[in-house]
Amino acid sequence: MEIERKFLFEALPPQEPALWLQIEQGYICTDPVIRIRRRHTKAGTDYVLTVKGRGLVEREEWEMALSEEQFEGLRGRCIGKMITKTRYCFPLEEGLTAEADVFEGHMQGLKMVEVEFPDSEACARFVKPGWFGREVSDDVRFHNNNMIFRSGSEELTDGNG
Repeated sequence: MEIERKFLFEALPPQEPALWLQIEQGYICTDPVIRIRRRHTKAGTDYVLTVKGRGLVEREEWEMALSEEQFEGLRGRCIGKMITKTRYCFPLEEGLTAEADVFEGHMQGLKMVEVEFPDSEACARFVKPGWFGREVSDDVRFHNNNMIFRSGSEELTDGNG
C-alpha cells in the first residue's frame, strides 16, 4: 500500500540532500497505472516496472525490477510524454523522507515534494515543514500519469503557484 501526500514548493531547503537521483519515467497505461522508470544515482542505474491501483492519497502499488533492455523495449510502448526530473531526498521527523522533485523537459518549472507514510495515522498527523507550499494530494492534475498529456507546467499553476 502506498500512502503519500504531495505539496508544491518554491525552493529546496538549505541543507544538503541525503540522496539525489535522476528519474526518467513513462506510462504504458494510465488505468490501471503501469509505469516504467529509470533511476540514476552515484551508485548506478536501476529500472523498475510499477503497477498502481486506484486512489489519490492511498492506493496499492506493486514493483518489479527490469533490465535495461526490458526498459528500452517497453519505452517504445509508452503513451504521452516521458517525465524527467531530479529528485532530492531530505530526512524529516519520525523517520519520514521528503522527496523533492524538480521537473525538467515539458514540465520544467514544476517543483513538487512527496512524503510517503507507513500508515494512515502517520499521514493524518503529519505537519508540513515551512518550505512546503500548497498541498495538491487530491488534485489529479499533479499525478505524473496525468502530466504526460500536458503541454507544460504552466497548465498546472492556474495563478495559485
